[in-house]
Amino acid sequence: MADLFSAPLANLAAAMAARPAHALVGWRAGAPVANAQFLARAGAWHALLRAQPGRHFALYLDDSIDFGAALLGAWHAGKTIWLGADTLDATCTALASSVDGFLGMYPAALAPLRPDAAHGGVLPAARIEDDAPALVVFTSGSTGAPQAIPKKLSQVASEVATLDLLFGATAGDAAIVATVSHQHIYGLLFKVLWPLTTGRPLHAASIGFHEALAPALALGPCVLVASPAHLKRLPEHLDWRGAARNLRAVFSSGGPLAADAALAAGALLGKAPIEVYGSSETGGVAWRQRAHLADDAWRAMPAVAWRLGGEGGLEVRSPHLSDDSWLALADRAEPAGENGFVLRGRNDRIVKIEEKRVSLTAMEAALLVSSLVLEARVIACTDTAQPGSERQRIAALVVPSAAGAAVLAQHGKAALNRLLRAALAPTVPAVALPRRWRYLDRLPVNAQGKTTLAALEALLDQPALVKPQISQPPQPPQPPRLPHVVELERDERRVLLQVTAPADLLYFDGHFDVAPILAGVVQVEWAMHYGRAYFALPPDFTGINVLKFQQVVVPDMRVQLELVHDAAKGTLNFRYTSEGFQHSSGRITLAGENRDE
Repeated sequence: MADLFSAPLANLAAAMAARPAHALVGWRAGAPVANAQFLARAGAWHALLRAQPGRHFALYLDDSIDFGAALLGAWHAGKTIWLGADTLDATCTALASSVDGFLGMYPAALAPLRPDAAHGGVLPAARIEDDAPALVVFTSGSTGAPQAIPKKLSQVASEVATLDLLFGATAGDAAIVATVSHQHIYGLLFKVLWPLTTGRPLHAASIGFHEALAPALALGPCVLVASPAHLKRLPEHLDWRGAARNLRAVFSSGGPLAADAALAAGALLGKAPIEVYGSSETGGVAWRQRAHLADDAWRAMPAVAWRLGGEGGLEVRSPHLSDDSWLALADRAEPAGENGFVLRGRNDRIVKIEEKRVSLTAMEAALLVSSLVLEARVIACTDTAQPGSERQRIAALVVPSAAGAAVLAQHGKAALNRLLRAALAPTVPAVALPRRWRYLDRLPVNAQGKTTLAALEALLDQPALVKPQISQPPQPPQPPRLPHVVELERDERRVLLQVTAPADLLYFDGHFDVAPILAGVVQVEWAMHYGRAYFALPPDFTGINVLKFQQVVVPDMRVQLELVHDAAKGTLNFRYTSEGFQHSSGRITLAGENRDE
């Protein structure tokens, strides 16, 4: 990028004010957003927040451009922004005890602030102090309850500068396209702050569907900021040739990306993903770009020093941390090549079961060795067989391989349980073997592409109605009225399900005899049914808008049902799609107050 567009984060407001008014900041719903528009919005946020007492504010917005404006306006108003990953009740309750107010899209009961047309203002061009308490971010919750991590501006600025030092020449002037949310540190850095400080245009919306991602990447030179969950499931039937022509770089962070998945994604997209290793607490630590299956070594980022502590535990020292001390991480490592290292698993997931110390990580590794398993997560949970008991038990959530799915379909869950318990027996004490098993098509991921402990625990408690299934359920005496369902993705506002209408579905009878199709009224009913299963919807149906039926759904056809709940507007948006085709869509409106029974 030209020098005009390069700016340290502390001087970003002045640098943007020096750019032409018509300079492109990014796109919102396909329409360009100019620099003057962005600065006006940042000024409005600044004016709003400058008039508010208190320093700490929670911010949630799904529009990355407006989010960037709010962040810049808040910093110049002397505010510290708290970034929760979602707007669930538990998250809001936890934030309420720490913040002075809420901003953006939080529930109406929290009185969130957001500037309207009446809020004018000019964003100050003054430099923000390096030690300003800029952010509080949260750990992902993949191994426990999310923990708050404060960040000074200098820590965030050092990360942004490192990204451009490492990857700026490769990215050039390409636009930033993302599948991840900016409410987590990875998306915040790569999707919002890096492009804003360097003048690269960004897309305001995250792209959740592969069917929408492929054409978006074909529009022009771009950089893809993705999660492992998206990259390991790139559908081969989609046309990725435009993406392969235009992509300058593909980034992946937030969790491990298997070597075969990384190489397969590189073959489709034309660029092997650049994987970034780090955490909310440490910031970026290292990176790698695989050339072959055995290419496992990580390279430390500039100014990041590392060493091995006791039992091979990785320790780092970095300007991304709050001080110059060495920080011990939860990962074990071994040296590899010149100043590189290979990760050898985590050392912090030790639990006691009946006084026996067991490693959940080692149990997952033992399951993955089995030819019956593709993915596995093992967690400790409270014994549900004894209400009020605090006794810990082990639960395993497994994505079976083709061989495992065959065992499940032909012999049932108990048979697969026995085989996997036998696979664990040589290394796991009998008392610590999993007592609860769940078999899934996919592990649940949130908007950051993370599989959280809370999501795994929710699957254990989930009623059979929405529980992911691999095999066909036993046929009831009467024809079924609901589809076979597999949960694909889920967060606080959106769920993506795979639904299959079985050939003996009650509603196919007589509709029509020669070529049965799924009636539109049934598709709406299912949207409502699963909407109520996943969200706290108002009780009263008040109407349906923008209803479209475009392609028929026939027996045994696998389609995806996307549900998006907007609590503020009292709406449930639904969409049925398959392999790039849209079958139907609509917006259901609801009203009334939910009351406890």
